[in-house]
Amino acid sequence: MNNIALENIEQPIDTSQFLTFMLSGEELAVSIMQVKEVIEYDSLTSVPMMPNFISGALNLRGSIVPVVNLAIKFGMPVSEITHRSCVVIMEVMLDGEESVIGILVDKVLQVNYITDEDIHAAPTLGSQIRTDFIRGMGKLKERFVTILAINRVLSEEEIAIAGNIQKEDETLMEARA
Repeated sequence: MNNIALENIEQPIDTSQFLTFMLSGEELAVSIMQVKEVIEYDSLTSVPMMPNFISGALNLRGSIVPVVNLAIKFGMPVSEITHRSCVVIMEVMLDGEESVIGILVDKVLQVNYITDEDIHAAPTLGSQIRTDFIRGMGKLKERFVTILAINRVLSEEEIAIAGNIQKEDETLMEARA
């Protein structure tokens, strides 16, 4: 997987960086400030008794990370896994504490700068994604990209369920030591 180089890109004033990706044929974005890394999709370990949108978990350098399938969460068609499928490792907040989750995407596109004035309110109609999950619509040249409010996509209860995967793994590792 190619690393996305950021150091040689000029940043305009009052802008934010967003990672854009494809999900079920739709271009979406998340704040780069919440992205820890992007990894190639590899098989996931099934986790019993999880909501259907949690596809499983992966081992990331000794840490267990739950992986969320946003297509299922949003009620979108689920794409076939290909060589371009990736897991975006993200930090989300739960009760003031950071939790790490992965989101399964069809392919990562690039990092874009979007000025604050180019972020518009989410439309109330025409999107498959609930408006409370959307931070806004970012203008990229002649097109718009849906910017997700990733901390609102999962409820605190859902993040806690995903967090239990990590806690159970830590407990098992401590018991083995």
